[in-house]
Formats: sequence, structure tokens, C-alpha cells
Amino acid sequence: MGYSNDLRVRVIRLVEKGAAARAAGRHFEIGAATAVRWVQRWKETGSALAKPVTKRRSSPLEAHAEWLLKLVRREPDLTLEEIRRRLLKEQGQKAGIGSVWRFFDRHGISFKKKRARGRAGSAGRRGGARRMGAGSGTSRS
Repeated sequence: MGYSNDLRVRVIRLVEKGAAARAAGRHFEIGAATAVRWVQRWKETGSALAKPVTKRRSSPLEAHAEWLLKLVRREPDLTLEEIRRRLLKEQGQKAGIGSVWRFFDRHGISFKKKRARGRAGSAGRRGGARRMGAGSGTSRS
């Protein structure tokens, strides 16, 4: 949630009366950089209003949604890295692991670690994490 327009106007009025933007920011307990931006915007546009909220850019992976979703239905054991490589090779779309993960998260698909690989533990814990009983939902003591 942003700051109120009333606060923006009060900061600008204090600056119009001769205060420095940073001092106005301290006076109203907002960040100095915020006050400076508000004053700059006011000087450039004559408006104290906040900039309009821009629509979030959609992921470039959405253009490949059908292909990606079919891929994981056909081959559910693929890792995110394998999916990322196939996406580049077969669709020509470059993407980071995080982007691939967020795409599938938005589509309600999660990836679990493969049991055969085990878990990565810290160097001091050679035993790894305790495993949970198959389907029991409780850990073993």
C-alpha cells in the first residue's frame, strides 16, 4: 500500500516553503529518497499524485504453457534443470530455474526431490534429514 496523496501534498508544501526535500522527509517520518522523488515528480509534472500502478509483465513462459504442461504430464520425473534445457533446445526459449519454478507454481504443479538422489545435507550432517514414513504423515522417532 502506498502513501496517501495528502501526505505527498504536505511534503511538497513544506518544500515550497523553503525546506529541503530530505528535511521534509524527516519531518513527516518518511524516507529522504521518497521525499526527493515526490518533489522531483512534482517539479517535472506539476502533480503530487502517485504514478499509476503498472500491470505486472507476464512471464515469457506463458507463451509455451501448453508445451510445458504437456511435457511434465508425459515425463513427470523431469527436474527443473532438465525442463529448462529442453525449453531452450526445443522451443528456443531461454529461462532461469527460478522462472521455470514460478511458472509451474502458478499452474499448481510442484516438484519433489527424487528419493534415489537422497537429500543434500550440510558437510557436518552426513546422515541427512530424517525420512518420513511412506504416506504416514508423521516422522519416526
